[in-house]
Amino acid sequence: MNGMGDVRTEDERTPRVEPEPLLQIRDLQVDFTTMHGSVRAVEDASLSLEAGRTLAVVGESGSGKSTTAMAAIGLLAGNGKVTGGSIRFNGQDLVGLPESRMRDIRGRQIGLVPQDPMSNLNPVSRIGTQVAETLLTHRLATRRDVDARVVEVLEAAGIPEAGRRSRQYPHELSGGLRQRALIAVALACRPRLLIADEPTSALDVTVQQVILDQIEQMTDELGTAILLITHDLGLAAERAQDLVVMHRGKVVESGPAAQLLEDPQHPYTRSLVRAAPSVAAVRLAPDAFTGARGEGHPAPGHREDHPGARPLPDGGTAGSLPASAPVRAGDGRGRGWGAGADTEPLVTITDLTKVYPVRGGDDFYAARNVSLEIPRGTTVSIVGESGSGKTTTARMLLRLIEPTSGSISFDGRDVLTLDRRGLRDFRQRVQAVFQDPYSSLNPMFTVGRIIEEPLIAYKRGGARERRDRVAELMDQVALPSSMHRRYPAELSGGQRQRVAIARALALRPELIVCDEPVSALDVLVQDQILTLLGDLQQELGLSYLFISHDLAVVRLISDYVCVMKDGELVEAATSEEIFTNPRHAYTRRLLASIPGNELGIETGVA
Repeated sequence: MNGMGDVRTEDERTPRVEPEPLLQIRDLQVDFTTMHGSVRAVEDASLSLEAGRTLAVVGESGSGKSTTAMAAIGLLAGNGKVTGGSIRFNGQDLVGLPESRMRDIRGRQIGLVPQDPMSNLNPVSRIGTQVAETLLTHRLATRRDVDARVVEVLEAAGIPEAGRRSRQYPHELSGGLRQRALIAVALACRPRLLIADEPTSALDVTVQQVILDQIEQMTDELGTAILLITHDLGLAAERAQDLVVMHRGKVVESGPAAQLLEDPQHPYTRSLVRAAPSVAAVRLAPDAFTGARGEGHPAPGHREDHPGARPLPDGGTAGSLPASAPVRAGDGRGRGWGAGADTEPLVTITDLTKVYPVRGGDDFYAARNVSLEIPRGTTVSIVGESGSGKTTTARMLLRLIEPTSGSISFDGRDVLTLDRRGLRDFRQRVQAVFQDPYSSLNPMFTVGRIIEEPLIAYKRGGARERRDRVAELMDQVALPSSMHRRYPAELSGGQRQRVAIARALALRPELIVCDEPVSALDVLVQDQILTLLGDLQQELGLSYLFISHDLAVVRLISDYVCVMKDGELVEAATSEEIFTNPRHAYTRRLLASIPGNELGIETGVA
């Protein structure tokens, strides 16, 4: 006994201890063993996520954000290994945990929404069967009630006609519906932690809003934490309380999301914010493109307001509809422009319809009486929800699927009556960049061989000329020349998409059909690719049909915009008019659903 000095209350004697975060990563190091030696993908990365909160991790492709998330769930590739640091989940260190124990944690306690739906859904198993498998494995349904539970889960993920969709295979769904099926699987177990790796990159803004609202509701009800991997800064600002910025495997900045994006401190974070597209931006003007592949290339996010906007073939600008091209949108048939243009449009689509017969039910109209024109040297974008018919329209133009009725004219020739030789010439002049880069690249070919493939098929140049052209194309799409010997599986999602774009440019086509060409890219590379597409358009007079659910990107690159809903064209006008004076209620709803639209964060400005 040393007197009254030792008499204290329990609160005074015991220091206050803050509750441990649900997920805590400290000084993480991840190495990959390659044929060229060991490569460090993540170095001394630290982050923490409390229960019930959402933490967004942003950064360019290859920055280590997805690798960090996969290390946390124990799903690194076979040649990857955690070589340092700790990963604690719910008080337990996951590093070195036996795989049998990790299997118990995955799915039930930690859910995952991966980025690529086609490589993560079983192509020979119905969607409902795959959801049911998850429910039965974790004993969340019985054989008797599993079918009803499957429909509930699919509906919660925003899938319309869930009962019918549950009986379909992945290839029968649009890209957006496939991604929603993955989200349904992840949400089925109502996990404590949900790792969402670009969970809405394939979704239109309205469905994106439904899915993210569902995730937020789960967070409120169960205290579920969300680790969100995304390149969409508006989405991160709107949906996450906290933000981590990664660059070259390191965490360079972290803090409250809104504060960090409003006042970024690190130069790399500032470059991300500058490069983010914004619906407040105007169509990139010619001087923003000049020199995009050489000296004078503007800094990422170069978005000056150019008074003249972008010149159109009729002498007008992207900011005003030519007087000779009255808008006839709203009836599902009007092109919306070009009716009185002096020059023949490159592409004219008239009353294009695609009908799929349905056994035991009414026929399904994937596209109904779609009519539009693509003037030479311009970009026409088609926007709309998943299943609205925009990709179906693009595939009919490419002759990948045959229309039920209607006509397609390219450079004055009827595309639907082309013989084999004519079709070969047509496909030399019209190229495509598809939404899913992994499934559109041959996994057995190197990057260099993939890009060279069109040159070989059309006998363009000798071996040396082709090698030089491949090197030029890789430089154009910001791929290091050292990657020409790599295979698609060794690249990030964004890098694979750049390879697909380089291949499409190989034959110097007149029209490129771009189906979500930048949906897999981070904002910095997205900015480079959009600038590249604009530069090529100015230099070569290229025309683009641009399919996208990202309205900020559409605003930035488009001369004209078509809005589709349920297979029909409901509005068509210049980009300026669509974004400043939308006439159709559906168009207004799309614009209102853009994430981060009302946060006042200055993205997309220099």
